[in-house]
Amino acid sequence: MKSTGNKDVDVEKIVNICGEYIRVWDVKSLGINEGISISSLPFVGRLLVEAIVRRGLLTDAKHLMHRLASGENPDCEFAFLPARILMQDYTGIPALVDLAALREHVHAWGGNERSINPIIQTDIVVDHSILVDSAGHKDAIKINTNLERQRNRERYNFLNWAASKFSNLNVVSHGQGIVHQINLERLANLVVFQETDGVTSAYPDSVIGTDSHTTMANGLGILGWGVGGLEAEAIMLGEPICTKIPPIIGVQLYGKPKPGVFATDIALNLTRVLREHNVVGSLIEFYGPALKDLPAADRCTIANMAPEFGAMCAYFPIDSLTIDYMRQTGRDAKELQRIETYYKQQGFWNFNSDDTLVFGKSLHFDLGSVETTVAGPHYPHQQLNLSQLRNAVKYTDINNSESNIHDGDVVIAAITSCTNTSNPKGMLAAGLVASKAVALGLSVPSYVKTSLAPGSQAVTRYLSDAGLLPALELLGFYVVGYGCTTCNGGAGELNEGVADTIVKQNLSVAAVLSGNRNFEGRVHRLIKANYLASPALVVALAIAGTVRKDLTNEPVGIGSSGNLVYLSDIWPSDDEIDELENKYVTPDIFKSIAISDETTSSCIDEDLYCWDIDSTYIQRPPYFDMSENVGKEIVNACALLVLGDNISTDHISPVGAIAIESPAGKYLEKAGIHYCNYNTYGSRRSNHQVMMRGTFANTSLHNELVPMNSGGMTRYWPEGIVATVFDAAQHYKSKNTPLIIIAGKNYGIGSSRDWAARGPWFLGVKVVIAESFERIHRTNLIAMGILPIEFKPGSGRSEYSLTGEETYCIRPPYRPFGEVNIVVKRKNGYEETIQGIVRIDSQAEMDIFNKGGVFPYLKSKLIS
Repeated sequence: MKSTGNKDVDVEKIVNICGEYIRVWDVKSLGINEGISISSLPFVGRLLVEAIVRRGLLTDAKHLMHRLASGENPDCEFAFLPARILMQDYTGIPALVDLAALREHVHAWGGNERSINPIIQTDIVVDHSILVDSAGHKDAIKINTNLERQRNRERYNFLNWAASKFSNLNVVSHGQGIVHQINLERLANLVVFQETDGVTSAYPDSVIGTDSHTTMANGLGILGWGVGGLEAEAIMLGEPICTKIPPIIGVQLYGKPKPGVFATDIALNLTRVLREHNVVGSLIEFYGPALKDLPAADRCTIANMAPEFGAMCAYFPIDSLTIDYMRQTGRDAKELQRIETYYKQQGFWNFNSDDTLVFGKSLHFDLGSVETTVAGPHYPHQQLNLSQLRNAVKYTDINNSESNIHDGDVVIAAITSCTNTSNPKGMLAAGLVASKAVALGLSVPSYVKTSLAPGSQAVTRYLSDAGLLPALELLGFYVVGYGCTTCNGGAGELNEGVADTIVKQNLSVAAVLSGNRNFEGRVHRLIKANYLASPALVVALAIAGTVRKDLTNEPVGIGSSGNLVYLSDIWPSDDEIDELENKYVTPDIFKSIAISDETTSSCIDEDLYCWDIDSTYIQRPPYFDMSENVGKEIVNACALLVLGDNISTDHISPVGAIAIESPAGKYLEKAGIHYCNYNTYGSRRSNHQVMMRGTFANTSLHNELVPMNSGGMTRYWPEGIVATVFDAAQHYKSKNTPLIIIAGKNYGIGSSRDWAARGPWFLGVKVVIAESFERIHRTNLIAMGILPIEFKPGSGRSEYSLTGEETYCIRPPYRPFGEVNIVVKRKNGYEETIQGIVRIDSQAEMDIFNKGGVFPYLKSKLIS
């Protein structure tokens, strides 16, 4: 559509909202001036236009509006500053450690160290440090919490210092809940009302988080997505995210879910379907007739899985069901009226009239097609109907018949993670399954480690009030803590004797969890098959004790009367669940739970942090001394690893337990740390000495340079000697040899783990050449000054017969989306030039890369 030619309209207006005069940025008026009705624009597009308008960039806003109105891909760069930043402790603490180091640099330059503060409101929720050391009894939560405090005292002391010294920083202490659920229940506002110089302004809430599942807020109509901690640090200091607006894909939801089908089942089915449609990097917006009956909690369960789709967002526009959720979780009635009025006046409210919406591409999904579902054994997009589970993995059937554990047995059953513990229907259903099972005399086999890690204390309250908690406890599902546990690799050790049996008999056992990630080696190092499922199905599979049953036909177990009990006998009806939710999930529960922001009782007075050189948790980071990349040619580089498809950030930088025999374990042993206190890689992310030794240490990593070895090993050239990845990197470093990594499709899937880029940088990696990159990891590489290059479509390491024994020269210039020459010198001396594509997608990213990464980039801006 063409502009009407009218002069620019004044989009900054004062309007009456519930009797109060408030400044807004009126996108509707801009659309009218351009001859565009914003009712045709995707809601995500409307929010992006408002954010651009609010920064005074009218020309950019008009350009975007016209492209959206015509159904074209946005294909334009924009600079986005969110209303707030959300972090969990695994990424939040390293980010604050970096800012503490930056304060030192500013002080050394003669500046005011107090000027280094988050400019954007930043919330850190301590939820990733708890481990399920103890489970299956009433004292589990006390034991786990005490161990968490002991192990992480130093980290929490640092957080206490940071909370007292940095402005615009709020720390929610451990034991409160999972970051994304705390966000939904307590932190999300929908609209920001901000007073400046006596004038109140209003604009939509938005959030950028350092956890990839920040997209969960999309279910409440809040625009936001996950970034790496490196990008987040720049945003904290006022640097907007500069990126290209990706394609906006509409996903029409229609039909009605079958009885007994939960939001988890829908989310896992959508994950498979959208992965098949390759929506990687896109903005997803859901629309269609099914939305009017899809509760906000269900929307959030679906939106949480956006990283598993590969999407940047999974957005649901705001409507009356959004307000219902806010009311249910105890928000103020007058504030909700103000919010509703604002969204309706601004044209951001969804009246479910989808006929006018224009998308460049639309997909369609029938909720009625969804069956009870699991996903696994290794990826969230490996969706299976429950009837297919027993045949998902081929078993050998050679186990010792005298053992009580066999291939396919479930050794971990965990109700955990933000995806599902935030959903009252899903949690109440789990309680009802437990209650019915206990009434029929069913129990859980002794080899199954069961745990319940609610996403907030509100969950325990309504399960208890509904009388369901005792039944869950009788099946072993005692509360083990409030945080991200098994889904994040915090499952702890297996029940007594189970690990020895698995190793002795070489068993292929399983875990079932209500999580969002099931990459091999993530849940537990000995568990080869991991399945995602609804909380209710986790309980049922725990009772069955195996994934080698078809629970749609075979019994779950034998009741106390000797009768066979089937899944249908213990599965709750939708009416039963609704009745309990209406009665027990009330605003009073959420209002009565206070959120503590105290981390420890200690206090540090200095504005500059006092580093402890002997600390094995927190070390002064060296990143601000990174060198520039402008025009640098990579000469005679060697391949540190050659990898296949779907290499996750877990593969690159593990989050779980530190093995005794690993380079990181040996470092801690030398430092005098007892093995029981090694803790996890995630908890030691602020110590680069540990983390660089842990890079590529995941035991499930398959490196084609050493096909017969498990993860953490490689081969260095020209000697061809097999060594740990860390030792090989040190060997190359002693010879000043630059390193590259060669990989297949979807390199960097999974968590927004900036250490998956920091670690390779420490090892000397200069370039990653892959068939494709996951969005967040690609930007993390750039932020560390590592060049991401894609093979041209249809080509890869196999087509070019790259074995990793070659040497590589990569010649500038490097330009956004530009072609680059890669000179490959083979063992026989033959040279071949292949072409790749530089996956630096914008000039802003190019500027950061040229500086050598985000740290020297920020340093140069501060100096200037």
